[in-house]
Amino acid sequence: MEVLANAAEWFIGLFQEGGQVFLSLAGGILPVLICLITAVNALIKIIGQERVDRWAVRMSSNMILRYTVLPVIAVFFLTNPMAYTFGKFLPERYKPAFYDAAVSFVHPITGLFPHANPAELFVWLGIAQGIQQLGLSLGPLAIRYFLVGLVVIFMRGVVTELITAQMMARRQAQAQPGAATGLSR
Repeated sequence: MEVLANAAEWFIGLFQEGGQVFLSLAGGILPVLICLITAVNALIKIIGQERVDRWAVRMSSNMILRYTVLPVIAVFFLTNPMAYTFGKFLPERYKPAFYDAAVSFVHPITGLFPHANPAELFVWLGIAQGIQQLGLSLGPLAIRYFLVGLVVIFMRGVVTELITAQMMARRQAQAQPGAATGLSR
């Protein structure tokens, strides 16, 4: 009987701990996130949606900008998961690579700009707690995450673009009349 009582106490304790974490977030990071999201949306309204759209089309013409600046701006301003809609400005052949770059950046940006992906915040906060317990500053770590994230998203974008080009060429060759059926001999 005592085992059952201990299990019940553990079970409810789990939810009590979750409630305490929720309250700490509600009194700490959530107001900051709400203010950041409001400011970003206001900035887009001030600049104008059309100007933002034209800028994104220009950014897509250069590989370096397409897989670094464009995903960063998309994740910062539109946040996860709306950031992926920036892919609409790209030709079809670049969309998979842009998505790969953008989705790969939603964690590295969280340390500096938590509004960009609140769903990833628990990962950053877990790491941050360990760093703070060591008496270290979070700023340098957040900047390193951000910079390494830029390198990673560029590499992923380029590799995914190359893979996509090969797959599209293969599909186009198979679709042409007289092309091989795609079956092995």
